[in-house]
Amino acid sequence: MSNEEMLAKVDHTLLKPYATWADIRQICEDAIAYHTATVCIPPSYIGRIREAYGDRVKICTVIGFPLGYQVTEVKALEAKKALEDGASEIDMVINIGDAKGGRFDAITEEIRTLKKAVGDHVLKVIIETCYLTEEEKIKLCHCVTEAGADFIKTSTGFGSAGANLEDVKLLRANVGPQVKVKAAGGIRSIADMEGLHKRRGGPVGNQLGD
Repeated sequence: MSNEEMLAKVDHTLLKPYATWADIRQICEDAIAYHTATVCIPPSYIGRIREAYGDRVKICTVIGFPLGYQVTEVKALEAKKALEDGASEIDMVINIGDAKGGRFDAITEEIRTLKKAVGDHVLKVIIETCYLTEEEKIKLCHCVTEAGADFIKTSTGFGSAGANLEDVKLLRANVGPQVKVKAAGGIRSIADMEGLHKRRGGPVGNQLGD
């Protein structure tokens, strides 16, 4: 796969808490120049990006980020507002405490509620693999599949570790055929991306140059 084809799978991401408008503009300029899949940015910048760049930039944003603590109703409201402002893809964080506590039915219902809120727009579900056992990861694959989400995503990039090849392979083996796998965090080179792609991971989320 060529570098250009790889870049077309990248969500060019900037979610640092101190990101300024100048930083966000640079992310957008990079995305246009290198033809990345989307920019993944804080929801507070969606409207400004849409006003400045129109349809030249496809916007992904994060919901319940980065800890997933928000109640479901708040996550759904966040998602609807983001779409109204101009986002086209939503990355939600599950309640990780629910996963550690075995409340997988609650997680499934939350994902289902968010998918209903976003409708035909893409919903990615971040499970933060670095905190999970293998059994929990597999159960979350079933939650994401049953709830009808479009992607399962490894990481926020704010946890103790990001994506790795073993997790991508495990997730791919346990989600339904309609669910794609997204690797995020810990991807530092084209070689990393190629390795993940060979494991049938889908898009990757990282900042170019990281």
